[in-house]
Amino acid sequence: MARLTRLTTAAAVLLALMAAGANIAQGQGILVNIEPTAHVRLPRPIIIVPPHPRPTPPQPPASYKIKELDVQATIVEQVAKVQVSQSFVNTGSQQMEVAFMFPLPYDGAIDQLTLLVDGKEFAARLLPKDEARKIYEQIVRKNRDPALLEWMGTGMFQTSVFPVPPGAERKVSLRYTQLCRKDQGLTDFLFPLSTAKYTSHAIEKVNIRLSIDSSVDIKNVYSPTHSVDVKREGRHATVSYASQNSVPTSDFRLFYDVEAGKVGASVLSYRPATDQDGYFLLLASPQIKGDADRAAKTVLFVLDRSGSMSGKKIEQAKGALKFVLNNLREGDLFNIITYDSEVQSFRPELQRFNEQTRGEALGYVEGIYAGGSTNISGALAAGFKQLVDSHRPNYMLFLTDGLPTAGETNEMKIVANAKSANQVRARVVAFGVGYDLNSRLLDKLVRENFGQSEYVRPDEDIEARVSRLFSRIESPVLTDVSIRFSVDSQKTEDGQPVNRIYPKDVFDLFAGEQLVLVGRYKKPGTAKVVVTGKVGSEQQSFDFPAELAEQSSDATNAFIEKLWAMRRVGEIIDEMDLKGKNEELVKELVELATRHGIMTPYTSFLADETTQLHALAKNSDEAAVRLRQLSVSEGQLGVAQRRAKGELQRAESATVATPLASEAGRGGGRYAGASFRDAADKVVVVENVRNIGEKCFYKRGDQWVDSTISDELAKKARHVKQFSDDYFRLAEKHGKNLSQYLALDERVLVNLAGEACLIEP
Repeated sequence: MARLTRLTTAAAVLLALMAAGANIAQGQGILVNIEPTAHVRLPRPIIIVPPHPRPTPPQPPASYKIKELDVQATIVEQVAKVQVSQSFVNTGSQQMEVAFMFPLPYDGAIDQLTLLVDGKEFAARLLPKDEARKIYEQIVRKNRDPALLEWMGTGMFQTSVFPVPPGAERKVSLRYTQLCRKDQGLTDFLFPLSTAKYTSHAIEKVNIRLSIDSSVDIKNVYSPTHSVDVKREGRHATVSYASQNSVPTSDFRLFYDVEAGKVGASVLSYRPATDQDGYFLLLASPQIKGDADRAAKTVLFVLDRSGSMSGKKIEQAKGALKFVLNNLREGDLFNIITYDSEVQSFRPELQRFNEQTRGEALGYVEGIYAGGSTNISGALAAGFKQLVDSHRPNYMLFLTDGLPTAGETNEMKIVANAKSANQVRARVVAFGVGYDLNSRLLDKLVRENFGQSEYVRPDEDIEARVSRLFSRIESPVLTDVSIRFSVDSQKTEDGQPVNRIYPKDVFDLFAGEQLVLVGRYKKPGTAKVVVTGKVGSEQQSFDFPAELAEQSSDATNAFIEKLWAMRRVGEIIDEMDLKGKNEELVKELVELATRHGIMTPYTSFLADETTQLHALAKNSDEAAVRLRQLSVSEGQLGVAQRRAKGELQRAESATVATPLASEAGRGGGRYAGASFRDAADKVVVVENVRNIGEKCFYKRGDQWVDSTISDELAKKARHVKQFSDDYFRLAEKHGKNLSQYLALDERVLVNLAGEACLIEP
């Protein structure tokens, strides 16, 4: 192979030939038609938007779906060996003669490609960029379907033809070896799931499993696109992702780095323009070699046993407490405080964990029963009184399902008293159970006490939620962590080199967990990152090199800006929730929501087609009205708002995962629209807001409008006819930076480097 091209679309693409003629092609991802008289477009999943079911439209004669997609990959020292299996079903009424085609989204290295169809090997031919572009363009022109433009300007593999009778299923298996890119020490693995979005139905099962091996300890493993499960052990890591009845809307991307030492850190940056702040992402993970690396800790479980906790809730809470007790370590200190109108404890003071005290504590848990009022203030005071050693990490797991009805009941005084009593910087993790509680009280409590709040809905398992969170924090390695940047080009009089960093408070690093920190920077250049924290009681510092981009040449790392914006929106809402509304904060909230399509109950009106996107004053007034909901601290509305806010503050994926349509009250599948939780704590999918690449588009009338286009710029828009020579010249000139937006099947108003361009059918 004279020229190696890097594979990024292992979600392989079928070209299939309709049985209407031996020369008509169609298949997974694209429809190709070489017969002069036939025109076939790509399949799309049927989307039923109204809440009431409608009759399902009949399938066309030539139609197919992807039933299952399974990806198994092994990455060793930057080389990925990937095996992909896809099951395709002919859902139409005619036999399809299909060929398998494989677009390559960007250059790189791929070899050893093998293709099997139901166990029979097929030869694959590599087509270089120019030849592939001509084929793509011919298909788009012929079928008047812009979807293939997403891959124009890249190479492809193509195979010979095989039949798929009506109703039949074919399993296609693909094996290849790929050299992964590396940037700033991070190995970048990309699997383009979005090729699988062209299917007539949602995919029943998507499964991805990556095994990473290294000669040096693996530190950070991070996906900016999907919520993955990561299991790490020294020089090996396993990453998995699974979904059911879904339609992929974004590619799968994974970063990992390797480094010797106590802490590993890597920094990626993105700067869209030289006259704007840049954005950075810092990943940091501690090294774990055994229990000696894990700091001894103090864990205090404070459990609400009031009358409202009776029945199933108290039993689940007791199960959670047993889980915590069974997962403490030798050297840990602990105690249990229970409260209703009275406050009691397992022992008068902290106990050293061992088999004897564990057994005695489990016996105490068995005797806990529910009944009485809710003395929150008294329980907190009793807990903080026992926490006196600031040289070890202290955690208070505080669980309640009700309002303060005994002792001090004033929200502000409860928080002030707790803050004053917390002399050891104990982290308070509050679990609010159900809807009959004061959610703002819990949020204020954890904000003043270095922790976070978790909300357990009535239909959720308390034990599972508490156990999952405690499993993450059970092994602190580096505590009281702070991050400092120094940039070579930054002078003292220029102020701080970075700003608006999230998370912004001092935090801990735990075994098996990693820090995902985002922020903005003013000046580009070579930088040094200093991570400071305690290993046990000893203060230690670690420094790492970083390179902050002067201007990013493409949108490869644009997800960093989106992730920062999501966390900033959560922080803005939190500020107004706990400290009151502020006109400047409302304005910033609307600007960020508009630019990035971040839907919340307070900004969802932006999706209304009658809303003028850049009428900032008017839209800020509307948001201010809706923000009055924050005055509600109790009930379902109160909890829903704080839960949604917390999800934004702790977001780790730049892609807002649109939940299953069944959760959103619709029929089947995941959609590309934005989503948010409403007053009833239900997911609302907004179909006329789309996030594509680095841009957000809003449906306005019969066209999609780029959020960065002002009304003045829109008036000067250049008109380009879809499928014209000018249209394809644009796609060829701007590459994927533009072609992914041209792939929309309707009128598109897009900003191209400061010029508005209107693509018209």
